[in-house]
Amino acid sequence: MSPSGATTLSALHLLLAAGVTGHILIHKRDPGSAVAWIGVAWLSPILGSLLYLFLGVNRVRRRALSLLAPRRAEQPAIPVREDNDCAPLAPLEYAAQRITGRPAKSGNAIAILHNGDEAYPKMVAAIEAAQGSVALSSYIFRADAAGTPFIQALVSAHRRGVQVRVMIDGIGGGYFWCAAYLKLRRAGVPAARFLHSPLPWRMPFLNLRSHKKLLCVDGRIGFIGGLNIGAENLVSLNPKHPVLDTHFSLAGPVVAQVMRTFADDWFFTTRERLAGERWFPAIAPVGKSVARTITSGPDQDLEKIELMILQAVSVARKSVKVMTPYFLPDDRIITALALASLRGVEVDVVLPANSNHPTLDWASRAHVGPLVTADCRLWTHGAPFDHSKLMTIDDSWCLIGSANWDMRSFRLNFELNMEVYESSLVHEVERLITQKQEIRVTAEALKKLRIAAVLRNNAARLMLPYL
Repeated sequence: MSPSGATTLSALHLLLAAGVTGHILIHKRDPGSAVAWIGVAWLSPILGSLLYLFLGVNRVRRRALSLLAPRRAEQPAIPVREDNDCAPLAPLEYAAQRITGRPAKSGNAIAILHNGDEAYPKMVAAIEAAQGSVALSSYIFRADAAGTPFIQALVSAHRRGVQVRVMIDGIGGGYFWCAAYLKLRRAGVPAARFLHSPLPWRMPFLNLRSHKKLLCVDGRIGFIGGLNIGAENLVSLNPKHPVLDTHFSLAGPVVAQVMRTFADDWFFTTRERLAGERWFPAIAPVGKSVARTITSGPDQDLEKIELMILQAVSVARKSVKVMTPYFLPDDRIITALALASLRGVEVDVVLPANSNHPTLDWASRAHVGPLVTADCRLWTHGAPFDHSKLMTIDDSWCLIGSANWDMRSFRLNFELNMEVYESSLVHEVERLITQKQEIRVTAEALKKLRIAAVLRNNAARLMLPYL
């Protein structure tokens, strides 16, 4: 290379590295990450700066803020606070009000539904009985033994004049082919795919996914939880890879908050506004649960579910119970759980021995050491794989919904959870978690892992922000 060419490349390197350094100093909050990227930019001429531009810039939140700006502008004002009977956990309730901007709603009836075998028939029956509106959102919606009854019920409701709207995620529903979406559209049912584009360079792929699972019928009956729509959830049919899950039926004023979540997503995706009595009727109290929805995503709702979990752990005085299919939270949650255990709270975390993503299992095994060291009780359960996402504290509060305990759910996906204050429901959820406490993971067991497994697990953990 000629001297002039070398001089030009050196000048380009200095310019790029300086620009990258400035961007990092302004935008990177984590010192370790910032130092690492600055080192890469300066020590790897040009290539290091290009790697940062493609991999280091948080385009997920930046793009979400841009995409969701119209939706944010359309949201109605929400009352700051509403009286409720959550006094035993007043600090948590007050923080939830500030975090979510939503009031807690009393007078709800909430019931547990086990697996697709119990949940699907009730959901389909609700659609078949719909008189005014049906709103369905699912990350996965297969046109199989589970999905076909839904498709038939949705088409039938549409043909008898019910306003039907269906949202399917652009990746979870199948990027290249989504049979359920196509069948609904061919039947004239208004259906949309969340953040989907046939142009690969415009597709966010793994990020910005709508991981929500919800159904609202006539604005009065709701269903939320972790249950996708697929035959693997019909355990009675003995599928090759069965998936257990927990879903919840809802009635009462909190259903309006679930419906609002769908309406916001639908407006964002289609620009159609859902309003009026069909979608938002007046709802009388029907039960004794106090509940509030918590939405989270890489937009104005960034980290809200994670913040709720941190607050719940911080106010717990007797017990914290967690069940999740994937466990890869950041160090803030690990530290909060460890500190709760150190101050005498009984902390139980229940994970599958083998999930449907081995890499996540490896990474989580390298991630739980501080919990075991702090005397948190870590448990695993055997097959079938359980996809439930459940949390309780102090026999009086539970968190249910779609979010896994990992950084993807907390920061990169759009999720819907619900906090519930009702001791009888909390006790039922606690029983579900306790039943899965099969094998306790001890510090001795972690120390006995072979060096090859330790290296594999720790290497997988390095991908924590992307898993």
